[in-house]
Amino acid sequence: MANGNGKQSDSVSQSEINGILWKACDTFRGAVDPSEYKNYILVMLFVKYISDVWQDHYAKLVEEFGDPKSKTAKERIHRKLKRERFVLPAHCTFETLYEQRNAANIGEVINTVLDEIEDSNKEKLEGVFRNIDFNSEASLGQTKERNVRLKSLLEDFTDPRLDLRPSRVGTMDVIGNAYEYLIGRFAANAGKKAGEFYTPPEVSQLLARLVDPQPGERICDPACGSGSLLIKCGQQVGTKDFSLWGQENIGATWALSKMNMFLHGMDNARIEWGDTIRNPKLLSDDKLMKFEVVVANPPFSLDKWGQDEAGADHYNRFHRGVPPKSKGDYAFISHMIETITETSGRVGVVVPHGVLFRGSSEGKIRKQLIEENLLDAVVGLPANLFYGTGIPAAILVFRKQKSDKSVLFIDASREYDDAKTQNRLADEHIEKIVATYKARENADKYAYVADFDEIEENDFNLNIPRYVDTFEEEEEIDIRAVQEEIDDLDTELAQVQEQMQGYLKELGW
Repeated sequence: MANGNGKQSDSVSQSEINGILWKACDTFRGAVDPSEYKNYILVMLFVKYISDVWQDHYAKLVEEFGDPKSKTAKERIHRKLKRERFVLPAHCTFETLYEQRNAANIGEVINTVLDEIEDSNKEKLEGVFRNIDFNSEASLGQTKERNVRLKSLLEDFTDPRLDLRPSRVGTMDVIGNAYEYLIGRFAANAGKKAGEFYTPPEVSQLLARLVDPQPGERICDPACGSGSLLIKCGQQVGTKDFSLWGQENIGATWALSKMNMFLHGMDNARIEWGDTIRNPKLLSDDKLMKFEVVVANPPFSLDKWGQDEAGADHYNRFHRGVPPKSKGDYAFISHMIETITETSGRVGVVVPHGVLFRGSSEGKIRKQLIEENLLDAVVGLPANLFYGTGIPAAILVFRKQKSDKSVLFIDASREYDDAKTQNRLADEHIEKIVATYKARENADKYAYVADFDEIEENDFNLNIPRYVDTFEEEEEIDIRAVQEEIDDLDTELAQVQEQMQGYLKELGW
């Protein structure tokens, strides 16, 4: 309940906030495609959060400097607010939007407010709202229906439990977690499109732990989606001494990533919008930037990825070979390897299993990567971990300056929590994979360290069953006992048939 000053005094849990936000989606369900309406929900959550933070900071400054009706106090408050990590014009708060919820042009009003918020925070938010239109007839319906939906959305976000002021909810992680929760729920409901913007948190955590980013390192994701994998890698460092870099091809997803970074306090993140293969944006002096850590969950076997232009690539990323037109997996892998530093660079990338054994140009690239001693580990994951596809995937870890030419194979495909719609890696599964990776020793039916000669003998085929023997011997069958059981069943069947004949005679059949 709100107290007499309009402030929310009772506490609220993360799960309660998540539930309220998910229920707010009812405004759009059945009328707007989930891949569309997620943008409206997430943008409104963003506006609500920055409004509440702004209100909180303003209240503290009033307490410090006095009544803003005083010219001196007003100037001091204004100077302080200008130095905040973002600026919110007075007429651009969530409250001002809510007050106009009955306006006949409410869609235009929201668009105007978003434009002004963006203009006031160009360094952090430039272009973030350009791909979303709250006045779109195609997405939100004709004027009357659109106005009803937008009014309902604004009312949903006035739930007193959604008071997101830091003085009430504590750390910024509360809103960051809510944002991640919503993105995950949207992914679960978006079918095949989900893979465009979301990597399940357990997979992100596993990747982050395998590449193990250290303080002072630069971390990049060239296919960053909504940014969750980058954020997990940043959190893995354990300090704030790191920088995040990313590129995303889909405009709406790029905007999600920018907002996600902002809400998680990752103000040092630079996220570019564009096609990483055709038009890499993370450049320095017209050369590809180099990073200590590069991670990605790129689109599986992307068709029409840009093969026609790859042969004359300005950055010479495909010198080991040009991947096939209909499968862009090695295009992303090649880009990632060319962007790691020579001393301590490492790559962690999620791939479909075909990458491990397909021949032709992919086989040639794979062979050269192994001959250059870049491949460090192959980790087979369970099927049905990823939104939008049930196929099993693997993680490839590449590393510069390896101590020997061995490759570690881990078959983690059989250990997972079996959920109704999607499998997931539990903490113990992640711990086992990471411990096995660090130990780098053979483990019965789970891990195998292959030397270069063995991989060469296998014609550089990395199919995991070639190295990790998971064959389970079947119990010996006692033929005599089985025959005796069959004879007994035959006798019982004959007796039942004779009994049935008697019953049928009695009934006159």
